[in-house]
Amino acid sequence: MELSVSRDSFPLAEVFTIARGSRSTAEVLTVHASDGGATGRGECVPYARYGETLDSVAAQIMGLSLPLDRAALQAALPPGAARNAVDCALWDLEAKRTGCRVWELAGLPAPGTEITAFTLSLDAPEKMRAAAARNAHRPLLKIKLGTPEDMPRLEAVRAGAPDSRIIVDANEGWTAEVYADLAPHLVRLGVEMVEQPLPAGDDAMLAEIARPLPVCADESCHDRDSLPGLAGKYDMVNIKLDKTGGLTEALALRAEALAQDYRVMVGCMVGTSLAMAPAVLVAQDAAVTDLDGPLLLAQDRASALKFDAEGIHPPEPALWG
Repeated sequence: MELSVSRDSFPLAEVFTIARGSRSTAEVLTVHASDGGATGRGECVPYARYGETLDSVAAQIMGLSLPLDRAALQAALPPGAARNAVDCALWDLEAKRTGCRVWELAGLPAPGTEITAFTLSLDAPEKMRAAAARNAHRPLLKIKLGTPEDMPRLEAVRAGAPDSRIIVDANEGWTAEVYADLAPHLVRLGVEMVEQPLPAGDDAMLAEIARPLPVCADESCHDRDSLPGLAGKYDMVNIKLDKTGGLTEALALRAEALAQDYRVMVGCMVGTSLAMAPAVLVAQDAAVTDLDGPLLLAQDRASALKFDAEGIHPPEPALWG
């Protein structure tokens, strides 16, 4: 077996801003896993919030001892971007080698389309209203917030898209006091869920204050080992493959979270269709699907995922799986 990793840059359609900063490109790592006859691919997006860089993740990948399979990979690397790209490449390699689709290999039903959220980045209220109006035809909008001055933004988005369902992502940007003050207004404006309102590791107050709408753990939930720390604080978990360390753990986390009565959201970093493709399998029948990364790009990969009024479609074999 051979592993190779490349750094690839994809321009965004417009600058994307969250509470932590802005970006104009998606910087990703692409892994190729080859057995001499077939090649599988996987993609990851290293995330500075978790101490990852493109260089550090590439070094983790190239430091692996070969050959290895998916089971050995789980022990060789911790949850995170490096393990994700390799795990997904190994799934794709097995699919290419056997001629089976990944969902068949995983014992899953054939996937269908899923309605995905479309994310509006953090901006001035009037610009967020305009962005909401441009995307008011979309059934589900996700608003990036996370500042103490978010009420005008919320009002502006609802005014711009009066009929869309809305979810909110605070990206750890609020305090307990700010969230408690905003929560009744979120309900009034028809917001269906709030994602990570308080910083991970400083979210104990979620167990003490009222939660009038579902609260979803993002930065507080990485893999199955995260679940005990969420009890009493969160109602949902956001499964991202770059956090779980690949499809293998993502499927296991989904099963365990559902068994513990958490609702499931499946999210993404800002990546290409190659990163979203395995997540589509995890997103089947999820409470919320947020796999809009390719919709934010000015240029995607060849054989890109199909998005239409029915939602995000499963990948074709030429892309992945």
